[in-house]
Amino acid sequence: MIKVMFVCHGNICRSPMGEIIFKDMVKKQGLEDRFLIDSSATSREELGNGVYPPAARKLRSVGLDPRGHRAKQFTTGDYKKFDYVLVMEDFNRRNLLRIIGSDSDKKIFRLLDFTDSPRDIADPWYTDNFDLAYDEISEGVLRVFELP
Repeated sequence: MIKVMFVCHGNICRSPMGEIIFKDMVKKQGLEDRFLIDSSATSREELGNGVYPPAARKLRSVGLDPRGHRAKQFTTGDYKKFDYVLVMEDFNRRNLLRIIGSDSDKKIFRLLDFTDSPRDIADPWYTDNFDLAYDEISEGVLRVFELP
């Protein structure tokens, strides 16, 4: 089983979008038994909150259901449990390292590191561009799906 954790700052926009998009893709391929997919935050400020309303609206507009998600913080136990820890930007990577100490097992990647154009995914909380965030997350998720 491949265990994939999506991580962003608050776990209310980008990382739950990654989780939900990837779960949908895996389900459509009939591969649910091959993956464990989750998302979390590097911060504690949104703990317990659902998907941010504009992100939820974007997900619903493409037929995905964001209900049931509650923000949680990444833990050292998560690092041990998951094979791939996919952050949305380098800032998230730095914050993760404050939580876990080091990436000794080389599990942390930016989501778009798997694409032909590695880069950060801007935080739509600040940019208000949830369409672009969705498109970039989808681009990365399509490539993650190619993982062994």
